[in-house]
Amino acid sequence: MRPKTTAATRAAPLATPLAVLGGVAAAFAYVATVDPNTPGHYPVCPLLHYTGIYCPGCGGLRSAYAVAHGDLGAAFGFNALAVAGYAAFAVFWVVWFSRTVRGRPFTVGLKPAYVWGVAAVVIAFTIVRNLPFGAALAP
Repeated sequence: MRPKTTAATRAAPLATPLAVLGGVAAAFAYVATVDPNTPGHYPVCPLLHYTGIYCPGCGGLRSAYAVAHGDLGAAFGFNALAVAGYAAFAVFWVVWFSRTVRGRPFTVGLKPAYVWGVAAVVIAFTIVRNLPFGAALAP
């Protein structure tokens, strides 16, 4: 005899992806309402403050603010890598959610080459945005 399934037992696996989406939506909603372009609301990047070097995340909050307000051009100008990360997260989440809805397992099996590739892109982005010819990538 099959165990009885209820709506609660069918919805339980969806709790984690929905909670993650809720957390990300809440963070974007907060950034959308508290403008990072106005000084005093968010802490200053310690690397930028002490060294004058832009880290890979510098401009990320302003980028999120621009995305939340539908200004993708400004978002890319503040931090193109962050915008790519937002898009990658969206794809990751949709795949995660759709597999969970179908009752299929979801695993992230990244090969080391992919991890090293992402790390190389982040390092190259950080170096280039701090050089004179890469000023377009600086926030």
